[in-house]
Amino acid sequence: MPSPKGAAATALPLILDLEDFKGDFSFDALFGSLVNDLLPDFQEDDPDSADGAVGNGNLRGPAGAGTPMFPAVDELLALFKDSCKELVDLRHQIDARLENLKKEVTVQDGKHRKTLADLEKGVDGLFDSFARLDSRISSVGQTAAKIGDHLQSADSQRETASQTIELIKYLMEFNSSPGDLMELSPLFSDDSRVAEAASVAQKLRSFAEEDVGRHGVSSAVGAANASRGLEVAVANLQDYCNELENRLLARFDTASQRRELSTMAECAKILAQFNRGTSAMQHYVASRPMFIDVEVMSSDIQVVLGDQGLQASTSNIARGLSTLYKEIADTVRKEAATIMAVFPSPNDVMSILVQRVLEQRVTLILDKLLVKPSLVNLPPIEEGGLILYLRILSVAYDKTEELAKELRSVGCGDLDLEGLTESLFLVHKDEYAEHEQASLKQLYQSKMEELRAEAQQQSESTGTISRSKAALNPSTHQQISVTIVTEFVRWNEEAISRCTLLSSQPATLAANVRSVFTCLLDQVSQYLTEGLERARESLNEAAALRDRFVIGTSVSRRVAAAAASAAEAAAAAGETSFRSFMIAVQRCASSVAILQQYFSNTISRHLFPVDGAHAASCEEMATSVSSIEGAAHKGLLQCIDTVMAEVDRLLSSEQKATDYRSPDDGAAPDHRPTNACIRVVAYLSRVLEVAFSALEGFNKQSFLTELGNRLHRGLVNHWQKFTFSPSGGLRLKRDITEYGEFVRSFSAPTIDEKFELLGIVANVFIVAPESLASLFEGTPSIRKDAQRFIQLRDDYKTAKIASRLNNFMAES
Repeated sequence: MPSPKGAAATALPLILDLEDFKGDFSFDALFGSLVNDLLPDFQEDDPDSADGAVGNGNLRGPAGAGTPMFPAVDELLALFKDSCKELVDLRHQIDARLENLKKEVTVQDGKHRKTLADLEKGVDGLFDSFARLDSRISSVGQTAAKIGDHLQSADSQRETASQTIELIKYLMEFNSSPGDLMELSPLFSDDSRVAEAASVAQKLRSFAEEDVGRHGVSSAVGAANASRGLEVAVANLQDYCNELENRLLARFDTASQRRELSTMAECAKILAQFNRGTSAMQHYVASRPMFIDVEVMSSDIQVVLGDQGLQASTSNIARGLSTLYKEIADTVRKEAATIMAVFPSPNDVMSILVQRVLEQRVTLILDKLLVKPSLVNLPPIEEGGLILYLRILSVAYDKTEELAKELRSVGCGDLDLEGLTESLFLVHKDEYAEHEQASLKQLYQSKMEELRAEAQQQSESTGTISRSKAALNPSTHQQISVTIVTEFVRWNEEAISRCTLLSSQPATLAANVRSVFTCLLDQVSQYLTEGLERARESLNEAAALRDRFVIGTSVSRRVAAAAASAAEAAAAAGETSFRSFMIAVQRCASSVAILQQYFSNTISRHLFPVDGAHAASCEEMATSVSSIEGAAHKGLLQCIDTVMAEVDRLLSSEQKATDYRSPDDGAAPDHRPTNACIRVVAYLSRVLEVAFSALEGFNKQSFLTELGNRLHRGLVNHWQKFTFSPSGGLRLKRDITEYGEFVRSFSAPTIDEKFELLGIVANVFIVAPESLASLFEGTPSIRKDAQRFIQLRDDYKTAKIASRLNNFMAES
């Protein structure tokens, strides 16, 4: 771009062009292109020696001669003014162009909108044309389809007519004289066209039979004559079909022996036209070796029972059945492969095969294994008893179910395999619950006979003994055994497992389980009750011995000594019987706990699904336990009688009158318990040791409470036989303290309270007569008992205590 020198001229070439503003516009680049030629090169030599500015404001150079720093200022100003004018002109040019373009765009937009409107009208017309064309095409298509259907129907009718003519011709051939099949078309004698012949024969036979049936209900004479003609055809067709079917079956058998599967499949396909191939299927199944070979059937029995026959153990029978059923399943699996390759309907053949396996082969085995015993005459326990039959039944049912599941996996068509399997055991399941109950009763009776025989043998081994010695040795009686009760539970658990296996419906299962559990309740209740009764017999025998040796007072010393010795022996028998009964009670408690635990763990879950079953069984169990507790309660009362009888004997024999009325010899009072007290407490401590360990819970508490009451009452009655001096009262108080400390081990607050009151009552023997009133005032609760005891004071009469008491009572 040229740079003017001097003042700016009015007519200068263009400085700016529109092209300068196109593309990537940069103001810095545009400005540089305008001024770069006008600016001189300048370099500041000494930036620190500036002279400052002159008065006109021009920056001076270093020489100070008035030369300006920018000598082309005027040119630049002129350039800028011209540039501004050109920018204004360019803006006006652009505005004019934009206005022209806007007008052109408006004109073109109108033309475009008009064109679009014309196009929309054309498109709408085009769509209408297409719709009319589509409707026409659809109409033409429907017409063509109808024509095609008519043509196809006509062709089908022509084909049907042709076939009908052909069938009528064949039917006329079969409508010749009865039994005459010599003049038939080659179709019916050509072995290569057997399939076609079979199809034609079946069609002719169906048509002829239908016609005979239709005319058979007419009463017209002409129709009857016509039907007689077709009856000839029906008879001849039947004979031909039978003959053809026999030929095919013979060919099928020959191919089967040679394992020619393709020929077998061809024959089976043709035979499927005769009764849907039922004869071919049944013929094939019936010809299998496992159904016709006698050796196979005899070997089955040998595999299951071995050489021992029905005396074989259930484990051996289970192994034998597993082996046999595995062999049967393998055979069926091999046959299934052939059936799949040969028959057009393999599922139907498999259904017939599996049904034949269960109804023939399996049934023969079950008939040999399961001989249903009579409930009237049970098989002897020595020969296995009823339990052997039930165990074999359980094993056979379980293994047969496993076989059924295996056969189901191989394939059995629509056969109800589960129902068929159940039907094999129906005769055995009808009275199954009764057999289980009878078996449990037989086992129980056998066990009881065994225990009685053992007891008898033990009794005989010890020789003949006297009744008194038998009482001294309760072990001669049969003892309750927790092991035997556990055996009862084990029998019942085995029976419950069979119930679970053989009872398919929840209601049936609950009923069977309940009946079986009821047997266990009866067995445990009877066994424990009888065991407690036997233990009570020992207590009764010991009581009889005590009563036998009770003597009067006016006897000789020798007789008294002998009686005392016998009484000691009776006391020993009583103590032994007491221990024996406590052990029996302890074993009863353990047995009942086992029974209840078994009910919770095993029985309950089978009863819950049926309303009322669980509650009914709980009630039955409570009744059985109650009967056991009743027998135990009677025995425990006898135990208390036995203990108190010995306490009374010890008190009578050991307590001396001088124990509580010491001679007034000035000796120091004896603060020890009396010998009778020591002996009684020692006896109670020894004999009750087994009671503390044998009894539990409420039974223990009630027993000790009753014993404490009896002991308190016995001691009170015993002490009323004596008179007491003050020193004797102190000794009595010492005895009461000894008894009180012992009964504290009973953990019975009411008993502790009674002995504490006794200790207070004993003070009536110790205090002076004039102090009795203050004693009553301090503890009024003892007044009633104290009035009885106060009469036992040795100074009761001399000290006029009766009048003192009357005065005190009158004042109070």
